[in-house]
Amino acid sequence: MDLIEKKLSTKPLIQGKIVNLRHDQVELPNGKTALREVVEHPGGVCIAARLDNGEFLVVDQYRYAHQRVFTEFPAGKREPGEDPMEGALRELEEETGYKAKVVIPMGQFIPSPAYLEEIIYLFYAPQIEFIGQHLDTDEFLNVRSVTLESLVKLVLDGALMDGKTLALTLKLALIDRQ
Repeated sequence: MDLIEKKLSTKPLIQGKIVNLRHDQVELPNGKTALREVVEHPGGVCIAARLDNGEFLVVDQYRYAHQRVFTEFPAGKREPGEDPMEGALRELEEETGYKAKVVIPMGQFIPSPAYLEEIIYLFYAPQIEFIGQHLDTDEFLNVRSVTLESLVKLVLDGALMDGKTLALTLKLALIDRQ
């Protein structure tokens, strides 16, 4: 069976600062029609940076939508037209003060494909150097370092809940075992 849904029309609903919301009318594989809500997002980047001692930099940051502090790898929204690797390097430097000497692409992560267009590009920086942090004016976070084993334990215990950090932790843990 062909699973593709054909877009028949689109109606913009909300134009936000970061995201937009639209309604798409689609034709289903069986010929019937349905409404799809789509959140448009410019995409993001996430980077796992490893210190010389083998620990990884993480940030603890309050996330308003969930009313709690999350532990995450440094990450952020891509700027319009920005190369994903350049965005990851920018976010790493802004949030932690570290510059990557080496960067390895680790694939992509799609947080919620049912309604969200966002793609998050994942990277690994196994060699970094401190050059000085410069946060955005509306950004407040704490930087710390943790072992990969601690991150895996946090994932398994349900304490680390950020999807992009979960995905990148899993990839790093599997590479580490090879």
